[in-house]
Amino acid sequence: MSTGLIIAIAAIALIVIIAGYLWATYNSLVTLRVRVDEAWSDITVQLKRRADLIPALIETVKGYAAHESKVFDEVTKARAETISAQGPAEASRAENHMQEALKSIFAVAEAYPQLQASQNFLQLQGELVDTENKIQASRRFYNGGVREYNTKIQVFPNNLIAGPFGFTSREFFEVEDAAAISEPPRIQF
Repeated sequence: MSTGLIIAIAAIALIVIIAGYLWATYNSLVTLRVRVDEAWSDITVQLKRRADLIPALIETVKGYAAHESKVFDEVTKARAETISAQGPAEASRAENHMQEALKSIFAVAEAYPQLQASQNFLQLQGELVDTENKIQASRRFYNGGVREYNTKIQVFPNNLIAGPFGFTSREFFEVEDAAAISEPPRIQF
């Protein structure tokens, strides 16, 4: 074999290896980006589910505590913020407001023993607790996907591929006031 042929084979092999690496890296970045988008979609589904439960909860509590209109207004406002939130940062702010509003409505409910005995109220509480658990699970899944994606696009040599192809870091879904949500809304029976 001639030296020229060996160099040509080595060059072709190197090009194939580089092209294979680019192909595999690009595809893995796309896969991770789609997984993060899917996880964010799961969060929005759960936030919407909770927002849909809120009007029924308000109506149930209103029947017993109609004079607590300020609390109902705050819950309604927090619900609107949750529904209109765009992206993790806005959703985090809305989440803080929603947690505070839910604490207020359950504080009102504690003052009415007959409300706490209402089957409808108890069912709504159970659904809300279930939804809160699903929101937390969705947040963990989303943040895990964001961590994996952000790491992949920032490590060398992937960062040489990620930037030119438009792969940018994603925000974690972090709550601004961790103390405000360290415990789910208190529900006493």
